[in-house]
Amino acid sequence: MQLSKTEEQVMQYLWKLEKAFMKDVLDAFPEPKPATTTVATLLKRMTDKGFIDYRLYGKSREYYPLVKKTDYFSKHVNGLIKNFFNNSASQFASFFTSETNLSTTELEELKKIVDQQIEKQKQ
Repeated sequence: MQLSKTEEQVMQYLWKLEKAFMKDVLDAFPEPKPATTTVATLLKRMTDKGFIDYRLYGKSREYYPLVKKTDYFSKHVNGLIKNFFNNSASQFASFFTSETNLSTTELEELKKIVDQQIEKQKQ
């Protein structure tokens, strides 16, 4: 299951805050802020989808993420590779390195990361 763009925005705030009441989530939004009812609806949908949960304090709910940011991002990237690059990580890497205007320094850093991962897997 996936999050909508606005749900992802709320999720970004919750990952950053780690736990938050609805007021805290609203405060994280830039101006013009969405309506309280809109944020309440988003939080309810995200709870129903299993991405977040909450603790009750009287009538107030403190929300917290159930899904780690890295896990969500990893699933997203793997889906992108599967759907747009014929499940080929090398096609994705080729596209990424040639179409994103990376500097020589950034490309060298990527090469270093790949080389380190190769060494790790050899062990």
